[in-house]
Amino acid sequence: MESSLRELAMYRMERTFEMLIAAEDNLKIGQYKTSLNRSYYAIFHAMRAANIIKGFDSSKHSGVIAFFNKEYLKENIIDRKMSPIIKNSSFFREKSDYDDFFIASKKDAENQLKNAKIFLSVVEDYLKTENHNLLANPQISRH
Repeated sequence: MESSLRELAMYRMERTFEMLIAAEDNLKIGQYKTSLNRSYYAIFHAMRAANIIKGFDSSKHSGVIAFFNKEYLKENIIDRKMSPIIKNSSFFREKSDYDDFFIASKKDAENQLKNAKIFLSVVEDYLKTENHNLLANPQISRH
């Protein structure tokens, strides 16, 4: 069972890095709303990777975020400074996906991407150091 959870977490981290690359690519071509969305999903998949290590999954974004906040941030396993990154990325994802008149700026997309990279680095470090060693696999690309 633990092995399959680790494999699932590793797969989710692979998805995380795919989303990060997509956010970068969309930023470069001026698709700022899509870049905001992809940066959020990079963060979201990283949270899901961490959550599955503790045996938790949810089909709802709010459930994924709530569990991550409770188990990792409130317990100081992962730096609480990540909380605003999660909140802001979720806010911008919702605005860019559902607000017809939201205008995404290049600066917003750049900041979201920068914060996603910070968040992913923190989660990646946690997964490496907590004896999960999920990211020692050379097949996973790191950016």
